[in-house]
Amino acid sequence: MNRRDLQLLADLRIVDAKILLDFGRFSAAYYLLGYTIECALKACIAKQIMEHDFPDKQLVQDSYTHDLEKLLRISGVKHKFDSHIKINQSFAVYWNIVKDWTEGSRYDNNIPELKARDLLNAVTDETNGVLT
Repeated sequence: MNRRDLQLLADLRIVDAKILLDFGRFSAAYYLLGYTIECALKACIAKQIMEHDFPDKQLVQDSYTHDLEKLLRISGVKHKFDSHIKINQSFAVYWNIVKDWTEGSRYDNNIPELKARDLLNAVTDETNGVLT
C-alpha cells in the first residue's frame, strides 16, 4: 500500500461513512470516520519514505498502530498541526473529538447519531476539519 492508496482509501471511507449515516448505521459510520484519519496520517508517514531509500525500522514499526495521537507524532506534520491548533480554536475542538476515536469502536454497537455526526463534522469540515 502506498501513499496514494491510503489517500484514496481515506476519501472512499468518508463517502462510505456518509452513506452509513444516512441509513442510520451510526456505529459503523463512526468507526469508518476514525479510520479515515488513520489512513490520512499513514499517508503522511508514507510520504516520508523516499523511493529507493531503505525506511527507518522504528518509523515502520511505530506506524503499525491505530493510535491516532501516535500516528500524528510520527506523521511529519505534528509541528504544523500544533501551530494550527494554537491559532484555530475550531480546529482544536475538532481534534479533541477525533482523538477520542479508537479502533475498539468497531466493537461498539451503541454509538449515538450525534456522536457520529460530530465526528463527521470534525473530520470533514471544509474550513476547520482535521482532514484539511
